[in-house]
Amino acid sequence: MSEQFNGMNSTPVENISSEPANFSPEPEGRIHLKFESNRPIVTYLLVGVTLLFFLFQTISQFIWGYDLPALIGLKSNKLILQGELWRLFTPVLLHGGLLHIFFNMYALFSIGREIELFYGHWRYLALYVVSAFAGNVFSFLFTAAPSLGASTAIFGLIGAQALFIYQNRKFFKNSRAMLTNTFVVIAINLFVIGSLQFVDNFGHLGGLLGGALFAWLAGPIWVPSGVFPVIEISDRRKNSRTLPVALGVFMLFALVAASKFIIK
Repeated sequence: MSEQFNGMNSTPVENISSEPANFSPEPEGRIHLKFESNRPIVTYLLVGVTLLFFLFQTISQFIWGYDLPALIGLKSNKLILQGELWRLFTPVLLHGGLLHIFFNMYALFSIGREIELFYGHWRYLALYVVSAFAGNVFSFLFTAAPSLGASTAIFGLIGAQALFIYQNRKFFKNSRAMLTNTFVVIAINLFVIGSLQFVDNFGHLGGLLGGALFAWLAGPIWVPSGVFPVIEISDRRKNSRTLPVALGVFMLFALVAASKFIIK
C-alpha cells in the first residue's frame, strides 16, 4: 500500500492478492502460448531493488537517527512545488516499516510475475513506472500529506490485470468470475482499507487509473492462428506501441500535475 509517511514505525495493514489466470484450452486440442520469457526477471529486480532501498532506510535510521532516503525521496507537496520533481517517482521505492514493505512486496511478487509473463519485460516495466508516477501525481494533487510506498504501482498492475482479462475474455472460461474477484479486491482496498487515516487512497486511485489507461492502449491483445487441433496464440500488439503509449500517459499526468504549479 501507499501510506502517508509517519516515520519508520508506521503500521500498514494492506494485503493485495490476485486470482491466477485460469486459461482453459479445449481438452481435445493443443494450444501454444507465445511468451517473451517464462522468467519474471523484472519483478524479481523490482522486489530486490525495493528491498535494498528499505535496507538503506533502516541502516540510516540506525546510524544517523533519521530515515535519509525517505527525507530525500518521499512525496512532499511543498518540496515538489519547490522543484524537487523526482519526488513524483521515488516514493515507489520507499516504505514506512516492515509490515508496509512485506505486504507490498508480497502483492508485487504475487501479481507482478503473471502480468510480466503476459506483457513481456519492457512493457511491464513501463506499466510499473507509469502507474507509480500517475499515483503520485494524484496524491500530489489531492492530499497534502507526505506519502511513500509501492502500491501506487501495484494498483496500476491490478488495473492492467482487469483490462487484460476483459480484453482477452474469450480465452478464459471463467473471465466473469476473475473480473469480479479483481473488482472486489479493488473495492476493498479503495473503500475499506483506503478509509484508514494513514492510507494515501488518492495515490492508489491514480495508480489504478494510470495502469488501466496504459493497459487499454498498449496491453496484450491475444489472437489465435493455426488449424485445430494445434492452435498458437500470440499478442497482436507490438512492443513498438510501448514507448509512445507510456510517453503519452506520462505527459497526460504531467500536464495534470502542472496545474498545481499554475494555481499554487
